[in-house]
Amino acid sequence: MPIAILGKKIGMTRWFMEDGRNIPVTVIQAGPCVVTQVKTGKSDGYAAIQMAFDDSKPRATTQQLIGHDAKAGSVPKRVHQELRLEKDEEASAYELGQILSVDTFTGMKFVDVTGVSKGKGFQGTMVRWNFKGICASHGTERKHRSPGSIGSHGTDRGHGAKIKKGKKMSGRMGGERTTIRSLDLISVDVEKNLLVVKGAVPGASNGYLLIRTPKRLYKTKAVLQAAK
Repeated sequence: MPIAILGKKIGMTRWFMEDGRNIPVTVIQAGPCVVTQVKTGKSDGYAAIQMAFDDSKPRATTQQLIGHDAKAGSVPKRVHQELRLEKDEEASAYELGQILSVDTFTGMKFVDVTGVSKGKGFQGTMVRWNFKGICASHGTERKHRSPGSIGSHGTDRGHGAKIKKGKKMSGRMGGERTTIRSLDLISVDVEKNLLVVKGAVPGASNGYLLIRTPKRLYKTKAVLQAAK
């Protein structure tokens, strides 16, 4: 059964290890979350639970969500997230109004963190795709950051002179749902509902995150997980 919780990114700092090394870490306020709906194959066609996080003022939400959260005995919540389950038996382990806290992550070594990345607006190919640009010598004038020719991608025989889908060009960058896999879980503070993970996570401070057990570990970390 996957373990997941909603949280909010507080910010980044450094963490001193026992051997004296300091590493960059992200502090996340994780939970407590309320189970606002339990879905089963009989009632909804699939098994899942819905959890909610962060209290909201009634004027900042809708009457439908106020009533939905009230069925679970909860005040209005700002963020709702559904977690799919494989079997109805897994869903039966949860109850409407149940509190999910950060202590479920005690003893875990790695987590996946999902959030919305920072929006960068419209960017050129050098920023968006890490193109190196055009040479600055041999008479190049005011074209150094140009993406270069796209003619070879504009002659797709049989489909007209259109650019092939997926061509790396200028466009909107960031502001997308992103998952960072296999982050090291450094510390779990049950009293303050805090998780400390190694490295950066998507989004800016105060952004909402989904923290869950890793779906697929990197090979090196899978070896460490098996050894534990």
